[in-house]
Amino acid sequence: PTDRMAGRVAQQLFSARPHRLRRARGRAAALLTRSASTAAEAKAFARPDSLPSEAEVVVIGGGIIGTSVAYHLAKMGTDVVLLERDKLTSGTTWHAAGLMVTFGSLSETSTEMRKYTRELYESLEAETGQSTGFKGCGFIELATNEDRLEEYRRVSAFNRKCGVDVREISPDEVSSLFPLCKVDDVLAGFYVEGDGRVNPVDAATALAKGARMAGAVVVENAPVTAVSASQGKVTGVRVGETEIRAKYVVNAAGMWARQLGEMSGVAIPNQAAEHYYLITDDIPEVDPDWPVVEDPSSYTYIRPEGGGLLVGLFETEAAAWNVDRIPGDCSFTEITPDWERMGDYLSKAMARVPVSEEVGMKNFFCGPESFTPDLAPIVGEAPELKNYFVAAGLNSIGILTGGGIGRLVANWIRNGLPDMDVTGMNIDRLHPYQANPMYRQHRVVESLGMVYQCHYPYKPMKTARNAKRTPLYEREAALGAYFRDVSGWETPDWYAGEGVTPEMGPLSFGKHEWFDTWAAEHKAVRERVGLIDMSFMSKFMVEGPHAGEVLNRLSTANVNEDEGLITYTQWLNEQGKMEADLTVAKLKADKFLVVATDTMHRHVETMIRRQIQPDEFAVVTDVSGGLSQINIQGPRSRELLAKITDTDVSNSVFPFRTAREIAVGYARVLCVRITYVGELGYELYIPTESAVHVYDQIVAAGEEVGLAHVGLKALSSLRMEKGYRDYGHDMDNTDTLLEVGLGFTCDFKKKSGFIGQSAVEAQKKDKSWMKKRLVQVLVEDPEAMLFHGEVVRRNGEIVGDIRASSYGHTLGGAVGLSMIESINGEKINQKYIDAGEWEVEVANRQHVARASLRPMYDPEMKAIKA
Repeated sequence: PTDRMAGRVAQQLFSARPHRLRRARGRAAALLTRSASTAAEAKAFARPDSLPSEAEVVVIGGGIIGTSVAYHLAKMGTDVVLLERDKLTSGTTWHAAGLMVTFGSLSETSTEMRKYTRELYESLEAETGQSTGFKGCGFIELATNEDRLEEYRRVSAFNRKCGVDVREISPDEVSSLFPLCKVDDVLAGFYVEGDGRVNPVDAATALAKGARMAGAVVVENAPVTAVSASQGKVTGVRVGETEIRAKYVVNAAGMWARQLGEMSGVAIPNQAAEHYYLITDDIPEVDPDWPVVEDPSSYTYIRPEGGGLLVGLFETEAAAWNVDRIPGDCSFTEITPDWERMGDYLSKAMARVPVSEEVGMKNFFCGPESFTPDLAPIVGEAPELKNYFVAAGLNSIGILTGGGIGRLVANWIRNGLPDMDVTGMNIDRLHPYQANPMYRQHRVVESLGMVYQCHYPYKPMKTARNAKRTPLYEREAALGAYFRDVSGWETPDWYAGEGVTPEMGPLSFGKHEWFDTWAAEHKAVRERVGLIDMSFMSKFMVEGPHAGEVLNRLSTANVNEDEGLITYTQWLNEQGKMEADLTVAKLKADKFLVVATDTMHRHVETMIRRQIQPDEFAVVTDVSGGLSQINIQGPRSRELLAKITDTDVSNSVFPFRTAREIAVGYARVLCVRITYVGELGYELYIPTESAVHVYDQIVAAGEEVGLAHVGLKALSSLRMEKGYRDYGHDMDNTDTLLEVGLGFTCDFKKKSGFIGQSAVEAQKKDKSWMKKRLVQVLVEDPEAMLFHGEVVRRNGEIVGDIRASSYGHTLGGAVGLSMIESINGEKINQKYIDAGEWEVEVANRQHVARASLRPMYDPEMKAIKA
């Protein structure tokens, strides 16, 4: 039957297609059409004879994101102009399938944005008179194998904690809600009664109308030809010969965002890909009130459309569209479908509702949709240009997060800071090389496919690899390193052994085949000494007569004291909330080395550059690729180091926090005594040209002390046992310094003070931070695995969720960090911890746990300072 269906659909497909690209506004009636009120409203957006000469904010792009940003800014009283190059929604919004789903994300930010967006779509008609087409018909996610069931149970617990009313239902209940759905292979469904669908065109029109009612100017047929700037800051835009002065610009140009950004030197690595859905002929049995059904194992979502069904697709391997350049004049674009590539996917999808295989089709639609390298949105202020904001790359969730994205960006502009965790979507997490054509072409094939793949915690990216290799790559490969993409750097995750080809093996939510290998590497650091290649870290040399003053203002600690000293410090914003977690080493009076995590590379660099005042002189140099980093960590690391240098590295001469240049073989190396694993250890910063030579010296000497090569899996488990923080994972920009337990980094008496000091002092005084604290959590069952988002309970009540985790091979179980919030305003202190019975929920199972405010491993730091 499937083959017969495929042939029938293919015949219809090829007989119906007129040409490669076509303006499809007439054909849109067969898809998701504008309502009559939308068509009437469109007349209000026609381009006037003259454009405004100035505005506080200019939003570029009239899709769901641009209209949402303009709406929220206007509602806040901001003078805003929205410019659309053609017609509103003419890019990708017009053909979106319109799912409005709150279920499915392990990101609190994304979940909150979805919830807000649904509420907004429900209320906009009452405010504007323009319907959004929202229909709360329900949503069902199907689990058809054990791994999907595990994933959705983990996700549903987190979503319920966030306020999403999702419940697990039986196959029979799925059938009762969507009678045409085949359920013989379904293990369970996950049902949200209030979710459903929306008309994307109507929703965007309602937002645009609401913006205009609040005072915004919304203009169609106004393509922006340039963004003006002066002294590194936005000054306005040009539309042809017309200049509009503006303090802020928001690039919400969708699949054109990258090209628009290039005009201003802003890197935005989103890429359009082919995206498909099929609309069947009418099916008498279909009830338009049936819920949306999503079946990722069949690559599909299915919902009523007109009198038939819409069968949407997210294939595992996608096709990039117009890598070189998106044509500036393509609007309401349809792409001729590739039946040869898509036939099998479509057959699998339609088999979920067998009747769809027996009827004809109205359209097999293919349109462009843009995706990002890591399947997260691109949002925030561009590091290259101040006051240039981006809101693009929504990866097919633009409709269901559009309201939330608009609210976030508007608040960010209006208040100067985001009010949600943006560490996972901030534009500055990405790098310029990711906007290269080859990178985009290769990665988008995988990015789109990730949408419906099972989201295993250790699933590696396979495309666009080998962008960056450390000098040690070949040596590590010979030892069986399993490499992982770390911001483009090929970095060992674990080692299979010399001459062994490393294999990930079957992916799962349990212990993998290489679990014992990971445990052995962990044990080697705790008992002997391990070598860890950390060359991927972000490294900046800051030099000049004012370098110390600049860094000291940014830093909570005093980083401008003695030469030859490294300092662990935090960088905050004016609200006393976290912006960066890093170290600063003072090498000379006017020379400092700043080291931060890879994902904060451009964020940290931008903070330094923007902190240098006009009357100050300091130079910032990115030396990340110029300095390789080898960490030797463990109780025998001093013994190893003494074998390869003539420098006295005894505890009395080379104490904790020392940063000093030493000789190793033929090389001069910056040696820093510090740790991220909770043991005696050293970080070696080596000129890249000498890295292999120094590595060989370490390995040769290491034979006598039991040196082991150690990957990032062990690094993670070692640091998690010690409770060490990692900004962007277990801390974010919504947390205060005291809440994450890093108040000890503050020097309140230094002359310069630090950014956010008054806010920290106020919170310290009022004790409000005592009601919300980052706590270490250990699960007692050694078989349970924690990854992210697992719900934490105290005395049966939900108090938090696991933000980051690993497996504590020394502690004997999975361990993580959770931001705990007390229910009744109780102070979270040791008494609170001791008085509670702690549990962690893992896929519907409650596991007894222990909680601690102090590190569970070596709380006295005896190993580190030995």
